[in-house]
Amino acid sequence: MAQILESIDVDVPVSTSYNQWTQFESFPKFLSFVEEITQIDDTHNHWKVKIGGVEREFDAEITEQHPDERVAWNSITGKDEHAGVVTFHRLSDTTSRVTVQIDWKPEGLVEKAGAVLGIDDHAIKKDLANFKEFIEKRGVEEGAWRGDVAAG
Repeated sequence: MAQILESIDVDVPVSTSYNQWTQFESFPKFLSFVEEITQIDDTHNHWKVKIGGVEREFDAEITEQHPDERVAWNSITGKDEHAGVVTFHRLSDTTSRVTVQIDWKPEGLVEKAGAVLGIDDHAIKKDLANFKEFIEKRGVEEGAWRGDVAAG
């Protein structure tokens, strides 16, 4: 398994960062590899992604979610095996830190080489910068889901 761990500080309150992150269908606006996400229900969504020119689809399940703290998920269908968590940290009344951790199983020579060379880390770092630009420019979230999903 490969692991990605990246953080970025954003100049919006932690609730704004968290609320925007719960709007999965908006991810194509700031995550370069995401083509489309369809929210199925409160804990399931369908992803269409394009990574390294390869298109893939999978379903993901939210396994834990706590407002202003964390969103964790696992892939449950498709070829991609991965799990992750995004955590939100209050730095001040107007600043927050967003940390992404993804554990994934690279498939094939190209993905394995990319993981070894840190290309996946660089891509997530760039997409976090895109998130920062997106949310700071807006100043407010597009929506929010404040529900709680207990682990297990």
